[in-house]
Amino acid sequence: MFLSVFDIFKIGVGPSSSHTMGPMIAAARFLDALRGEAEPVPGAGAPARVRARLHGSLAFTGKGHATDRAVVLGLLGFEPATFDATRAEAALAELAESRTLRPDGLPPLAFNPAEDVIFDYGPPLPGHANGMVVEALDADGNLHLSETYYSVGGGFVLTERELSRPPVAAGPPVPYPFANAAELLELTRKTGRTIAAIQRMNELARIDANTLDSGMARIWEVMSDTIDRGLAAETAELPGGLRVRRRARAIRERLETERGTNLAAPHTINDWISVYAIAVNEENAAGNRVVTAPTNGAAGVVPATIRYWLDHVPGASQRGVSDFLLTATAIGGIIKRNASISGAEVGCQGEVGSASAMAAGGLAAVLGGTPEQIENAAEIALEHHLGMTCDPIAGLVQAPCIERNGLGAIKAVSAASLALRGDGQHLVSLDACIETMRQTGRDMDSKYKETSQGGLAVNVPSC
Repeated sequence: MFLSVFDIFKIGVGPSSSHTMGPMIAAARFLDALRGEAEPVPGAGAPARVRARLHGSLAFTGKGHATDRAVVLGLLGFEPATFDATRAEAALAELAESRTLRPDGLPPLAFNPAEDVIFDYGPPLPGHANGMVVEALDADGNLHLSETYYSVGGGFVLTERELSRPPVAAGPPVPYPFANAAELLELTRKTGRTIAAIQRMNELARIDANTLDSGMARIWEVMSDTIDRGLAAETAELPGGLRVRRRARAIRERLETERGTNLAAPHTINDWISVYAIAVNEENAAGNRVVTAPTNGAAGVVPATIRYWLDHVPGASQRGVSDFLLTATAIGGIIKRNASISGAEVGCQGEVGSASAMAAGGLAAVLGGTPEQIENAAEIALEHHLGMTCDPIAGLVQAPCIERNGLGAIKAVSAASLALRGDGQHLVSLDACIETMRQTGRDMDSKYKETSQGGLAVNVPSC
């Protein structure tokens, strides 16, 4: 299945792609189902009330990830890519008074957020750790329509039926299909094209060049703006009750004061890389606009690595950002197809680990690496995230998530640099590493997979 740059990099809102963006998308999709995209229960009356039940990781960490709020906003017709915070607050206030949804093309639907978004802490649904069921009832309380959705990471949402059947190509065939890194490398050898060029040719089978280029420019614009907003934001506590304070602005100011003086040690460059990532993930934790890369919880790694390259590496140019994103997309697509980018499915190795591999490959590409060196860079970065758990304290995408993005970006830069010192030959292939991640995630206890029932989440007081 072909994954586009616009599948891997989605403009949305924080704090979580799987727990915020996914449920918002699922709830909006349910409204479409009610409008006639799905068959109602035979004999049921017209829909009069809606309710949603959250299962598995969506229940256990849903409060911290604002999952309930996201469901409500989705039912109010909001979607992540076009989210308007001012309009959202007004709509939530009106709903609190009326307890009635008024979606276009449907009758008024009774809905009380305090009662009709239910956290079910029992066993997860069978299809995925991030499951939710949305139902519409008629005026007599009979079931009108029920749909099960799975938020499978990175803002991707599948219904139960979609999850159970093989993926169907969403457009015309691409000229250079590849299912894994070995096939991708073989394509580069046969065609003489770079990884970015192969991904670009595949993209152009579905969309025109102007749409592709303007879309990628928009992705980087939002990423860069998010870094700048995070670096400029006042030092204040992030929402959620942990009393975690924003640090990006203070760190940036100290780094700028030291610049050009003998106070700046060579390793200070790591602090610049980290602060770019921290800025993004503080914005994410605040519920502001970010780009999944490939998830919200890992949204800082790729932008931080690109900003490091543009601002600190001689010869870097904005023209190379598209090659970075295309290369990162090819790597992220391989990981998603063969393992997972979902913390609820494989732990944080699937989020920050995948992001670090994507960033390492992208950086190696723009630094002139061969396809073999790019594959090696991605493998090094992913290999050294294997086994990483997802254990957010209090279910918030703050600790350890914010700093973890900084270290993921540092690992990406180090992995790319190390790979470029070699000729691309190495012992462990990227495909072997991805399969290892899949197996490790399968064997990992569920309490370490975004449930906040293990790890730091139970060993650090959350109040």
